[in-house]
Amino acid sequence: MKQNGKIPVLVASMCINLFVGAIYAWSVFAGPLGDKFGWSGTAVALTFTIANGISPVTMITGGKLLDKFGPRWVVFIGGILFGGGMIASGFIESLSGIYVTYGLFVGFGMGMVYSCTISNTVKFFPEKKGLVAGLATGSYGMSTVILAPIAQRLIDGMGVMAAFRILGAASVLVICVGSQFLRKAPQQDQADHGEGMAWKEMLGTGRFYVLLIMLVFGATAGLMMIGQASQMARTLVGLSAAKAALCVSVLALANAGGRVIWGMISDGFGYFKSLFIMFFILTVAMGALFLQGNGNLGVFMGAILLIGSCFGGLMGVFPAITAGQFGIKHNGTNYGIMFCGFAIGGFLGPYLAAALRETELGLYSMAFLAAGALSLTGCVLAFILRNSLDRA
Repeated sequence: MKQNGKIPVLVASMCINLFVGAIYAWSVFAGPLGDKFGWSGTAVALTFTIANGISPVTMITGGKLLDKFGPRWVVFIGGILFGGGMIASGFIESLSGIYVTYGLFVGFGMGMVYSCTISNTVKFFPEKKGLVAGLATGSYGMSTVILAPIAQRLIDGMGVMAAFRILGAASVLVICVGSQFLRKAPQQDQADHGEGMAWKEMLGTGRFYVLLIMLVFGATAGLMMIGQASQMARTLVGLSAAKAALCVSVLALANAGGRVIWGMISDGFGYFKSLFIMFFILTVAMGALFLQGNGNLGVFMGAILLIGSCFGGLMGVFPAITAGQFGIKHNGTNYGIMFCGFAIGGFLGPYLAAALRETELGLYSMAFLAAGALSLTGCVLAFILRNSLDRA
């Protein structure tokens, strides 16, 4: 296939992922929504937990549909579910209704779309899987920086319900129009890089479980920090709420940039060497926060940048690793299964950080220590897996 035919697929996928990343603007909606209807913070937060909790199921479903039917109509339907769920949330006035419209519909649509755009785009660029996966996932990460402030301005100017409807309509437009620029990778492109493993074969290999554990540990360690970044900035280095919010934006930029930069590095340097370095940097950054993070703004900001970029790198490189290890033909389904590791980390990370903080009366030393231990274990596993594959 000519190179020019691949670029529209990549650009469309990046635009689509920017909007499905709007699911992470939930924190902007949560407070005003609770204030408007008198719902508790815990009850409102369950909406986001539901949306993320169903992501492994929806990504596997979306991946299987992609492998069977191609991306165009799968992403189109996912866009209707995602944007339509957000629009419907702008009319719902019950908590159970929000759980359905945002938790289930938006969550289901996000999983279908994200699985297809990442897995399908990688198939078009088999020699640059890391870079392309980084670009596609990086735009998803940028949504926090771009769309969350827009959502906040809409809420301030028009109210939370109108903001849901406007952002939902924009999402339907961009995702559904963008889906028509997607196409399935030609069979010849896939055949040139082997048949690959079906999901049952992948589950029969030991390296799948090692990679899954690495993803769980990396996601848990990263999300322990990312989920608490604003509170950490206020507690440890005394930043104001506004400056703490700026710190979160810097972290989000590092996250998005890390996906692209580490994707490029992994293509040239090797996936497992790159994983080893990322986990090593995470270990060092967690150690620095444990030893010097309390009251030292320079150490805190430097560690946050490193953690954001390496966490983003892990999220960007894993789709490429899955395709590289198990083949690109069935990568839609295979990566959907591999993504379960991120979902587990998404539950464990924030929970562990909050629980460990409570044991220290508001401090984070034990959280840093636990995240550092997980990162160090990931570093060791990357070293072992690389050596075992070299000997195979």
